[in-house]
Amino acid sequence: MGHNHDHSHHHSEGNVKVAFFLNLSFTIIEIIGGLYTNSLAILSDALHDLGDSFSLGLSWYFQKLSKKGRTKTFSYGYKRFSLLGAIINSIVLVAGSIFILTKAIPELFNPGETNVQGMLYLAILGILVNGAAVFKLRKGESLNEKVVSLHLLEDVLGWVAVLIGSIIMMYTDAPFIDPLLSVLISLFVLYNVYKNLKKSLLVILQGIPEEISIDDIRQKLKNISKVTDIHDCHAWSMDGQYNILTLHLRLDKDYKLSEQAKLKERVRTQLKDESINHITIEFEGQNENCELEDC
Repeated sequence: MGHNHDHSHHHSEGNVKVAFFLNLSFTIIEIIGGLYTNSLAILSDALHDLGDSFSLGLSWYFQKLSKKGRTKTFSYGYKRFSLLGAIINSIVLVAGSIFILTKAIPELFNPGETNVQGMLYLAILGILVNGAAVFKLRKGESLNEKVVSLHLLEDVLGWVAVLIGSIIMMYTDAPFIDPLLSVLISLFVLYNVYKNLKKSLLVILQGIPEEISIDDIRQKLKNISKVTDIHDCHAWSMDGQYNILTLHLRLDKDYKLSEQAKLKERVRTQLKDESINHITIEFEGQNENCELEDC
């Protein structure tokens, strides 16, 4: 299990690294192209991509850092650092999108001339480059990779919109389409950032992971004959993937340590399908007073 987790971390770090270099190279092309074509949609996407490149660089760094084992300061290791990357990512995108909206909305009423043919060629290139990065990250498991993959998928969709817009502008006199695309791309990005930020905050605020049900856990453990009560039951996630559970189990009588070891094994077997990676179990005697009973 540990080997698989390390392997997936190494794999995801490589994925984020490739996506970073792809994105950064293309952002430079995009800024030049946006200025050349005088397209606000392309320039706004370039700003979005610049934010993405910064975020991808951070994600790569945090993904690398999150592989470090436990230290005196971080007893659970650095897993949660990859989540920090996802949150910084989201903040950068929100700031970028708001800036784009302040530029694009006035342009709707007074659109400038754009080089439509240049827009078309850049859009095709944008779909190919960002599509390749999404393909590289699509099997990502970490929340960090999912946020990064989402950024790149948004870029692909943004470029599809620019492609369609440039084709329409080739055959009709509708220069407002360019700033309109810019507004739509920004609103779409903000909506998705909100969803991801919500997930990341749930992990940071130690909410119960969506895939874990405390009621199901209690029900399964009540089926063990020696257990008379389950309390002080807490579940949280380190990074959206690695889930932790702690609980107190009251037993019907005092058992020897060897019997308790067998009982622990049985508890872990009962909970093996519950998406839990780390379980801490504390046993209590029938008459033992636990001050955490209502916790």
